[in-house]
Order: sequence, then structure tokens, then C-alpha cells
Amino acid sequence: MSARDPEPCDVPRGDHDGDPRFYATGWKCDRHAPWAQAGLAEPEPGPGLPAGAWTTASPISDSRVHDDRAVASGKRRSSPQAYRAAQAAVHHEIT
Repeated sequence: MSARDPEPCDVPRGDHDGDPRFYATGWKCDRHAPWAQAGLAEPEPGPGLPAGAWTTASPISDSRVHDDRAVASGKRRSSPQAYRAAQAAVHHEIT
């Protein structure tokens, strides 16, 4: 079965209304949905994801991001200039 094919409402009573949707409690129609059982109005749809959510590169996965402490300790390879700059930056943080 495909996840796009909704199941019928899980409630055995025959007074169903609207298209069934999946909630944490199972497939429910609009009449048996948790918000309807609580006497609330149907919730408005949310704003969704930002337009560039999947196209923006994450700085965490960027290979150019290095920890100055790792470079200064010699655990991360770097050029001699980057090594000295990282040592100076780490030494400046300590004092």
C-alpha cells in the first residue's frame, strides 16, 4: 500500500465527514480528528519550509570550516601560515 492512499477512518461509527488524514492516533476523518474531538476549529496550514531550505549549503558540512583549536594542536593538517595563525588565535583566547 502506498502512503499516499489514505486508509478509511479508524472509528467504527458510520458518521464520517471529509477526507481521512493520518494523525498520531491513526487515520481519522474531519469529524473524528483530535481537534474536532476537542471542540476546536480546524487548524490552518502552517507556513511550511522556507523557499531555499534544501538549496542552501550548510556551513557545518562545508569542508572549509576548521576549528582553530584542532589546527593549532596539530590534529588537523594545514599550511604553516594557517598553523601559526591558529596558534595565535587560540593563544589570544586563553589570555
